Amino acid sequence: ASAVDAVQCAVEAQEGLAAHNASLPEDKRMTFRMGVNLGDVIAEDDTIYGDGVNIAARIEKLAEAGGVCVASNVYEQVKGKLDYAYTDLGSHQVHNIVEAVRAYQVSRAKPTPVFSTRERLMLPEKPSIAVLPFDNMSGDPEQGYFADGMVEEIITALSRTRWLFVIARNSSFTYKGRAVDIKQVGRELGVRYVLEGSVR
Repeated sequence: ASAVDAVQCAVEAQEGLAAHNASLPEDKRMTFRMGVNLGDVIAEDDTIYGDGVNIAARIEKLAEAGGVCVASNVYEQVKGKLDYAYTDLGSHQVHNIVEAVRAYQVSRAKPTPVFSTRERLMLPEKPSIAVLPFDNMSGDPEQGYFADGMVEEIITALSRTRWLFVIARNSSFTYKGRAVDIKQVGRELGVRYVLEGSVR
């Protein structure tokens, strides 16, 4: 498999899922983000790890819901070879990686969205909520991990409530470390309620 094959597969998978979602009610749709990186991966039993995996996971979080992001080393391999457009998202730090990683959002050269903007931002019929990453006000990195774990537990607990639509962790955590406007976040994620907090 090549970088070209990987990017094409990711884009086509997202388009196929979007087409499938079009026939489903809002609360039954599945939306994913995908990140593609070129690097070594260590496989042990059912676990994979290594810098290649860490970078792919980081840039995946930068993608739009239903979108694909690629690292700069992938971009250099595929540019001009596929009928896609690439938006430079700048450089981003990755946990345990010394050098910042440059990422690119991938889209069709002439986008043909399955949903109109109006449909995409339509609120679910049942109550909906997004739990944003809590701010670490203590200055202690360990408290940051604690805060992230707390948010994940809240998301998991709320997700067990059938009458409540809860935005997935991957979507909420794209706002980590960013100054946000709560109303804007609600519009972007299509939810009625947004929960934020801090750890001191």
